[in-house]
Amino acid sequence: MELHRCSLLALLLAVTCSVAVAYDPLDPKGNITIKWDVISWTPDGYVAMVTMSNYQMYRQILAPGWTVGWSWAKKEVIWSIVGAQATEQGDCSKFKGGIPHSCKRTPAIVDLLPGVPYNQQIANCCKAGVVSAYGQDPAGSASAFQVSVGLAGTTNKTVKLPTNFTLAGPGPGYTCGPATIVPSTVYLTPDRRRRTQALMTWTVTCTYSQQLASRYPTCCVSFSSFYNSTIVPCARCACGCGHDGYRGNGGGGRNARAGDGRSRRNSGHGGGGHSGGTECIMGDSKRALSAGVNTPRKDGAPLLQCTSHMCPIRVHWHVKLNYKDYWRAKIAITNFNYRMNYTQWTLVAQHPNLNNVTEVFSFQYKPLLPYGNISKLYHHLFFLLSGIVPAFISIPVLIGRHHGHDDTGMFYGLKFYNDLLMEAGPFGNVQSEVLMRKDYNTFTFSQGWAFPRKIYFNGDECKMPPPDSYPYLPNSAPIAPPRSMAAAASAILVVLLLVA
Repeated sequence: MELHRCSLLALLLAVTCSVAVAYDPLDPKGNITIKWDVISWTPDGYVAMVTMSNYQMYRQILAPGWTVGWSWAKKEVIWSIVGAQATEQGDCSKFKGGIPHSCKRTPAIVDLLPGVPYNQQIANCCKAGVVSAYGQDPAGSASAFQVSVGLAGTTNKTVKLPTNFTLAGPGPGYTCGPATIVPSTVYLTPDRRRRTQALMTWTVTCTYSQQLASRYPTCCVSFSSFYNSTIVPCARCACGCGHDGYRGNGGGGRNARAGDGRSRRNSGHGGGGHSGGTECIMGDSKRALSAGVNTPRKDGAPLLQCTSHMCPIRVHWHVKLNYKDYWRAKIAITNFNYRMNYTQWTLVAQHPNLNNVTEVFSFQYKPLLPYGNISKLYHHLFFLLSGIVPAFISIPVLIGRHHGHDDTGMFYGLKFYNDLLMEAGPFGNVQSEVLMRKDYNTFTFSQGWAFPRKIYFNGDECKMPPPDSYPYLPNSAPIAPPRSMAAAASAILVVLLLVA
């Protein structure tokens, strides 16, 4: 019996720890898987179909797109690629006849641009490296290219797997594991009457860490409500302010005069997570209104509007209305980057009342259940353990709060309407309202309950305001003092006046 108890406790701890160490607690299974399918052998190597599948629910790869790299195990070369290209050819001087596409021992591969000739295309290629999030657009969450490898093995026994895989999407943040041989991929012919399979298959799994991608957050959150006139702004320097950079004051004095178009540059210590410093200009300066201000730079350096928070993105949550059985919140997303727009943006919010969303206006909405299957295991463990350890009686409550209910949801734009968040300026914002049904067992406007616990924009967690700054709910009107106290106060005042 004692052994049985220990086994169950160990299993519970193992499940709990496995959840805790996930890269993203709201998307624990999210990753990008790169699959190599060898589809034919050549006299000196093989032809492989390389497919990159984005299994992240709300994190996409934006322009300028992905870059995949690796190290060859031997002296392999790339004879040709369809649907992508190597960024460098390398030293191919030893080849007298046909010249390989790339002789680099550590090639870097990028997607082709849309509109290339059809003989250079394959399925899921040529999107400038842009890959959609799986939860938003499953059909657009894959990218592929075909590569012909030479000076390599020509059988399953002699092929050496590439090593040291890297993925930029488009910047840092991804860590890739080693290539692993898996069962060969099975294909259906177009008429779906015959199955074929790859000659050999291996996969590489890449996971994302926001800490590796950026020293600072890339977005911040502000709050307001109908029941309090206080507007809680983004925290000062939420996305980093360099020691010599702009330190706004929320609308008071300015570090740059608005009329002369002067700009400020944050040092490399700040800059909203962007290396090399972040330049900012005042929103009403001449430069902000000039032509060419929205032209991206080759190095991807942002040009931000000077603010106290210095974040490229601000998400504002406003508690708007209160009804008998419902309440309404407004969500507004503002872009402060003059050099970047956000195609197919995503916003993830965590709030206990998102399990009762009635209607979302002008945004798409999808609930996320990161631990839906794990919660069932917890429930089974509860029934087993409740008779052994009385303390486990509280487990179902915790499960309901954290693992069983859809208190997390993803918002994204309507196609061809507001799925593009424009650059900073008069059109650099999108907004919507959410109507939620009240659960009277939990609903309250006090203690900041009406505001989200977490906000993610494009897969990165945003900086939240300090909890003690949330708009508070006035408990009651000021209580009038008793008449006796008022009379006593008046008498004391008269005495003081006479003494004076």
